[in-house]
Formats: sequence, C-alpha cells, structure tokens
Amino acid sequence: GWGAPGQGYGGPGGPAGWGGNWGGPPPAAKPGVIPLRPLGVGEILDGAVSTMRTYWRTVLGISLTVAVITEIAVILLQGFFLNDTEGSDALSDPSATVGELTRALGDTMLSSGVVLLITLLGTIVATALLTSVTSRAVLGKPVTTGEAWRDARPQLLRLSGLTLLLPVIALLIVGVGTLPGVLVGVAGSGDAGAALAVLGGLAGAVVAIWLMVRFSLSSPALMLEKQGIVKSMSRSVKLVRGSWWRVFGIQLLATIIANIVASIVVIPFALLAAALSGDGFSGLLDSSGGDIGWTFLIISGIGSVIGSMLTLPISAGVTVLLYIDQRIRREALDLDLARAAGVP
Repeated sequence: GWGAPGQGYGGPGGPAGWGGNWGGPPPAAKPGVIPLRPLGVGEILDGAVSTMRTYWRTVLGISLTVAVITEIAVILLQGFFLNDTEGSDALSDPSATVGELTRALGDTMLSSGVVLLITLLGTIVATALLTSVTSRAVLGKPVTTGEAWRDARPQLLRLSGLTLLLPVIALLIVGVGTLPGVLVGVAGSGDAGAALAVLGGLAGAVVAIWLMVRFSLSSPALMLEKQGIVKSMSRSVKLVRGSWWRVFGIQLLATIIANIVASIVVIPFALLAAALSGDGFSGLLDSSGGDIGWTFLIISGIGSVIGSMLTLPISAGVTVLLYIDQRIRREALDLDLARAAGVP
C-alpha cells in the first residue's frame, strides 16, 4: 500500500520519495502588501498599515488634504454660524417653555447634521481615493494622487449615494421597530408604550447591524468593479454570506483600533485647547459657559486633522483588503491578481 514504510509512493524515504521529501506547497506570491492567498486577521490589518507605510506620500497626502479641507469647513461653520449658546442654555434651563426647548433641540440637531454631512462628504472622497491606492498596492504598483483621482472620479456620485443610503436604511429599520411603542404611548398607555418602544428599538438596531455588515463591502465593490449602487450592495451580500461573524469581527476590530489611535491624538489637543482658551478646563466641562472660542476650535481642529489623517487609511484599507480576501476565498481572485502583477 501507499502508506507502508519503505514501499510505494507514501513511505518515508521510499523509492518514490513523496512522503519524505515533499515540503508542502510553495509559499504564496506577494507582489505587494499582502500574500495572494486567503488572509488572516493580522495580515489584513498589517496590509492596511503596510500600504500607509509603503506609499505614505500618496496615502497621507490624500488623507491630510481631505482632513484639512473638511476641518476648515467645520471650524468656519462652528465659529460663524453654529456657535449659538441660546439653544444650549434653553436645553439646560428647567424653566424653558416647550417652544424654546423644541427650537433649541431643532437648532442642535441642525448643527450636528451639518457637521456630520461635511465630515461624511470628506470621508467619501478619501475612501474613493484610498480604495484605488490600496487595490494597486496589492499588486505592488504605486499610484499618484492624480491617477487615483482620475480612477475614482467617475464613481464618486454613486459612492455618495451608497454612503448616504446605508444610514438611512438603518434609521428606517430602527424607526419601524420603535413605531408600535410610540403608537401605544399615543393611545394612552405611556409606560407600556415606552417599554415596547425600547424593545422595538433594540430589535431594530440588531437587524440594522446585521444588514450593515452584509452591506459593508459595497463600497469597494462599487469602486473596483464599477458597479451601480444596488448591484454593489447585492455583491456585498454575496461575498459576506457565510462569513458574517468574521467580517463583523474584523470590521469591529479595525474600528476599535482606529478610534483608539484617534483618541490618543485628539484628546491631548482638546485638553490643550481647553487650557489655552478663555474658560480653561471648566469651560470644556460646562456646556453653558459661553461661546466656543476660536482658540479652542483651531487647536482641537488640528488634533482632529492629525487623527483623521491616521485613521482614514486604516479604515479604508481594511475594508478593501477584506473585500479582496473574500473574493480570493470565493472566486479565486488570487490567480487573476497574480496574473495582473506579472507573477510567473
């Protein structure tokens, strides 16, 4: 038989030598920042960091430019238009009327929404450009900022629609979950309605998270496959199917790492800004202490720029490499990548 010692094909040291001298398959080719084979969690994270380290001029240049433009817009809006303390005073005033509270809450939501929209637009542009850079880095091919822009520009409008659509879907799901409790509360049963709204909201949040993970690879599918919004979402669902927990865990880990890095950078700048501003640390802790000064806005904005410059490449790189890894596992994309990289 094949397994008899000293005989046949499988015997250690046998005539054919298959069992004694074969050292396993050759190592996977690595023309760029990752080996062309199914990746582990550490290799995905390392690939994102390696892309930033190897092509730092392009990657950090894109991130810094987008972060500076975004933060300047936010600072100017907060300094000139969104720095109204009457709303915050009304929210903290027990004697405020319902009309004052409603107006203050509306102004606060509008201010937060405008800042969030500006930040989201900057993130869309950075994600589009960094997706192009990371996909080239997998092949070991450098790309300039101009080349990344020319490659990403045709898909920017679709990427914007996709990025805005996903949170709307999540909010609608949570809203549908809380709606029965709200209706019960309006009907007259306040306590039962509140409890039902909380339970429905939690159930809706679970469903929303489940869907968002299934759609989490839509962005690289849209950018790299030149797909439409709906087609890229269906591609993401197909790639994530059967690997939901793995995709969720890697995305969560990348988010935690990015937030830790951002906090390490942003918190010291925020404390320095509070110390140098007129109200000091008490003004940072007291939301009704007066207008936010330009000193605080500028110094804290510098910290936000540095934090975004470091975290944007990590988040975008992990998503792109996770997309590539899922395609390698399901569609043998590694063979096409090796061929594109010129690997024998």
